[in-house]
Amino acid sequence: MNEKFFDLKKEKQDRMINASLKIFALHGYRHASTDDIVREASISKGLLFHYFGSKLGTYHFVFDYSVRYMSLELKTAVNPGEKNLFEILRQAEYGKMTAMRRYPYMQQFLNESMHEDVSEALLSVEAKRNELSALYEKILSQADLSRIPASIDPQKLIRLIDYTVKGLMTSRFQDSSFQAEMLYAEIKDYIDLIEKMTENCRIQL
Repeated sequence: MNEKFFDLKKEKQDRMINASLKIFALHGYRHASTDDIVREASISKGLLFHYFGSKLGTYHFVFDYSVRYMSLELKTAVNPGEKNLFEILRQAEYGKMTAMRRYPYMQQFLNESMHEDVSEALLSVEAKRNELSALYEKILSQADLSRIPASIDPQKLIRLIDYTVKGLMTSRFQDSSFQAEMLYAEIKDYIDLIEKMTENCRIQL
């Protein structure tokens, strides 16, 4: 991490981080521009380069920061003793919402980074790339899947919810209606619905 960056006032730190997250989330590494980042952050390009050196340095920093920050929020939000798969998923989404209150584009940036295809960007974050995925797997491993009907593949169920969540998030960003609390409420409604459908399948069997 860039220690001297954290000597800045928190408001300026967050402005630079949020601007970088937004531009990289919307355009990907290849098409993101440092001109757009500094314009969004209302800072000079010299200041951006003073702390991060280049576009690649900026990408590396915000990726590392996002993984650390999101990991902390997830560990705080998810009860390690919870066994209900759907409640675990609700708690994880609450953790994401908490992070996005401060950094609205953080989760979208992390989602998009999983599809990044520029080699220098991939190499820059290689060490951290699987850290968040490993944490998600650890969190999901808490779940007692014995209440899931045998006719339903738990992994496909989890992927269905994941696709739904990502689709909702992308949709809200595209129509400029994003609010962390509203997105969480919508995601929770879908998780609740899928839980009820799964429970109905179990009862019918």
